[in-house]
Amino acid sequence: MAERDGPEIIGRRVQQLRTARGLTQKQLAEPVYTPAYISTLEAGRVRASEPALRHIAERLGVAYEELATGRPAHLATDLRLRLTDAQRTLATGEAEVAAEQYDGLLAEAEAHGLVAEQAAALLGLGECALETGDLETARKRFEESEERLGDAPLPNRVPAIRGRAVSHYLAGELRYACYLFESTLDELNRTGMHDPDALLLLYTGIIAPYMDMGAQARAAQAAELALALAPQVGDPALVARMHRSVARTMIAEGRMAEADASLAKAAELYRQLQIRTELANCHWMRGYLYAQNGELARAEGELREAQAMLSAKRAALYTSQVAVELADVLHRRGKSEEAATLLHEVLGDLSPERGAVHSAGAHRLLGIIAEDARDTEAAEEHYVRALSLLERAGAAGDLADLCRLLGDLLRRTGRVEAALDAYRTGLGHRTAPGTTTLGPAPAQPPL
Repeated sequence: MAERDGPEIIGRRVQQLRTARGLTQKQLAEPVYTPAYISTLEAGRVRASEPALRHIAERLGVAYEELATGRPAHLATDLRLRLTDAQRTLATGEAEVAAEQYDGLLAEAEAHGLVAEQAAALLGLGECALETGDLETARKRFEESEERLGDAPLPNRVPAIRGRAVSHYLAGELRYACYLFESTLDELNRTGMHDPDALLLLYTGIIAPYMDMGAQARAAQAAELALALAPQVGDPALVARMHRSVARTMIAEGRMAEADASLAKAAELYRQLQIRTELANCHWMRGYLYAQNGELARAEGELREAQAMLSAKRAALYTSQVAVELADVLHRRGKSEEAATLLHEVLGDLSPERGAVHSAGAHRLLGIIAEDARDTEAAEEHYVRALSLLERAGAAGDLADLCRLLGDLLRRTGRVEAALDAYRTGLGHRTAPGTTTLGPAPAQPPL
């Protein structure tokens, strides 16, 4: 129930409505109340009880909510329905159209003081900005959404926190993204707020930063907990996202058939729900799976499908990230020139603050292609740029591999001391199995 206005505001509203309808105070009061009570109420000197306001609203021919809050009846319900429509628009990949819908809904919710609906509209605007790759705007919108919710229970704030964490992750701030996920999980589990939807959202979200940080054991544990929570969750889109994320841990463990089955489940759910961008992400992950399994022709087909779907929906950042993985497959298939062209095209869309890990991946691959062409100077330049990006992001597993490539190049060109430094850097960044430098793993839910 929305919060009522103060006695003075309600009093003025009653008087205006009574006068507009040509009623006397006696007519409004009968048969339950006295004209003196109505007079006192209109003067703002008494806080009317709910039964009294309901009686007056009925006599005036208005809804109780409109009399108590000044808002048109069913406004909040109507806004929530239109928020769902905007969510469907975003699901089809029309992020810019959805953003316009959310902007209008936010203005309406603010005009009528509907705080929960303001938070929902801001959350939607954050998701739209993520889709278009505007990470700074996305983070701000998620922060504003969380602020609007104020002291609401933590499970209510989890979608906004998850959005913030994903914004930081895509910006290459892996450690901070993990901190946001882990601290929220810890608070939920330690305080007994066992909300399956909130927990699944967090465990699904933390898998990618864990994997990029080289903490495969923690990622696998998060995937295991997500799978255990899934039967308790009613939102099919959330379950589909979980299957897609969990597949990545299965691939890392060599469980290719299980990963493929998990992705098939996710893709089927997204088809049923008509969520185009997430369906594209399933093709992307499937391409990654086939590439890891050496099925390069199938990998190329899946990645091209993902790129076409994302590009058509103007998901610029995700399109560029898929292009880097497609270029790797093209290079492995002997199409190095096409791969290099593709990488140079997308590097302008990636930066240290926007897709840092994939930007590093692009420079790493360009370095390998340059080495194959015996252009050691260009190769070294690309490796060094990739190294800088990965060090900033804290992507430990990728760093170790890159330092090996750089060290081998330096050794072959006779710079032994510099090569040793590169190897040492790689060893220093190799993460122990199942750990990050973030301290103990978060508490677990009582499954």
